Amino acid sequence: MFDVAFSELMVIAIIALIFVGPERLPGVARTVGHLVGRARRYVNDVKSDIENELHLEDLKQLRAKFQESALSLEAEVREGMESAHAELQESMRETVPETVSEKSLADLLAENDKTPDLTPPAESGKQS
Repeated sequence: MFDVAFSELMVIAIIALIFVGPERLPGVARTVGHLVGRARRYVNDVKSDIENELHLEDLKQLRAKFQESALSLEAEVREGMESAHAELQESMRETVPETVSEKSLADLLAENDKTPDLTPPAESGKQS
């Protein structure tokens, strides 16, 4: 924090001894030590708070970048899915005979979108 050499501390101690006196010097030194300790703790607390705020700001910026990337990726995937779905519907329209009406074509498309029921059939009889 401050660059104070040993010789400077000795000069301060001698001046304090002259002004305060030898009887009260230990009490004053103890009080000064407590005050210096409090000041150091306060400075360290402020420094750690500032570092935490800077770290939090960096994390907020990183989070914003990730959200932006996720949104753009989601939009790209959605566009790809929509174009693939449109191409599939177009190819199905081309392969279905023209005699099939639009309503039955929609029914065929709906049937193709259904997933099959994969549950096993229930057993009808008892086994011994």
